[in-house]
Amino acid sequence: MRRYIIKRILHGLFVMWLVATVLFFGLRALPGGPVRTMLGQDATPETVNRLRNELGLNDPLPVQYVDWMTDLLVLNFGQDIVSREAVSTLLASAVPKTFSIGIVAIIIGLSLGLSTGIVSAVKRDHPVDYVSTVAAFLGLSVPAFFIGIVLAVVFAVELGLLPTFGYTPLSEGFVPWLEHLILPGVAVGLPYAAVIMRITRSSLLEVEGEMYMQTAYAKGVNSRTQLYKHALPNALLPVVTIAGIQVAIVLVGSVTVELVFGIRGLGRLLVNSILSRNYPITQGTIIVVAAVMVTVNLVVDVVYTFIDPRIRYGDGQR
Repeated sequence: MRRYIIKRILHGLFVMWLVATVLFFGLRALPGGPVRTMLGQDATPETVNRLRNELGLNDPLPVQYVDWMTDLLVLNFGQDIVSREAVSTLLASAVPKTFSIGIVAIIIGLSLGLSTGIVSAVKRDHPVDYVSTVAAFLGLSVPAFFIGIVLAVVFAVELGLLPTFGYTPLSEGFVPWLEHLILPGVAVGLPYAAVIMRITRSSLLEVEGEMYMQTAYAKGVNSRTQLYKHALPNALLPVVTIAGIQVAIVLVGSVTVELVFGIRGLGRLLVNSILSRNYPITQGTIIVVAAVMVTVNLVVDVVYTFIDPRIRYGDGQR
């Protein structure tokens, strides 16, 4: 296990280097640039060149790349080209907001998706199965931002039960923090729950046809033991895989939902930086998201060994 974790960490570091490299050269290959965005199209060439020198954009690309990678090693993402504020400061303000939405969405998605998936598989071809399936397809079809708009209109505007705008830090109290996150969390969490529900149902139905499940049934094992001791542990492997992959979808879904609810998180920061060609912020934001994905993939692989004891990493057996 230890050797495998070390190997995965090294692999993750390689992935992070690859992401940083592609990101650096890819952004600079795009037409336009931050200087023209800051000064406008009427700026004189002399003014443009002077600002490019101040920002270091006239340096050769290899020099800019080495500077970028060197700073990245010490988690220095540079400065906002426009405000000259440290990117790390902007990220420190935005990350808790997006991660808070993501945590609430994941909790809602896993709770709702697993429970409805299990019930739907157990009650196969019953009305509850049909209702759950239709609800899952709706969750997969409707974008998160539209769900957010509907929730805001119903629960915030019409009923006045929850706030519809802004974010309250957890330091100011758990209840105000949660009140501002329920609607965006549900908006992002429902599509996530739909995916989890479908994969849980499919995986359980597949496991029920296995020989060991038929043997347990023939021995007279009660249905609850069959489900939770024999079927569910084996059915969870693909569920855990999809749940980990879908974390990226949760983060992407937060982008539009943050705009709907006026939350200045990573999504809003990333969109604004791309539109203004603000390289340091764009690079820093994508690096943070990539780091989250690499970490989630590592956690998913480790969780496998707890779900299925037959899996052993690092000793040549699986």
